Amino acid sequence: MSTIVKTRIVKIGNSQGIRIPKVLLEQSNLFDEVELELESDRIVVRPVRTARQGWDNAFQTMYQQGDDQLLDGEALALSTWDEDEWTW
Repeated sequence: MSTIVKTRIVKIGNSQGIRIPKVLLEQSNLFDEVELELESDRIVVRPVRTARQGWDNAFQTMYQQGDDQLLDGEALALSTWDEDEWTW
C-alpha cells in the first residue's frame, strides 16, 4: 500500500523546494543526499547510488556460475611487449 501526502512548494532562497514528511523519508530510506530524475510528468527522488554498488553480489553470482574466467588470458600470454618494449 502506498502512502500519499499532500504538500506545498515553498520558497527556499532563490529556489523552490518541498518538505518531505518524516514518515516518507523513513519508508524510502532517504538520508543526506538524493538523486533527482525527471520522468515525463514526474520527478523521481531516490537515494544516491554509490559507484560499483552491487558489484560484490554480481561477482559472487558469476563465481558460483563459473562465469568468472579471464577472457583475454591467452592473448596476453602471446604478447612480449612488456619484455621487449617496456622499461621498468
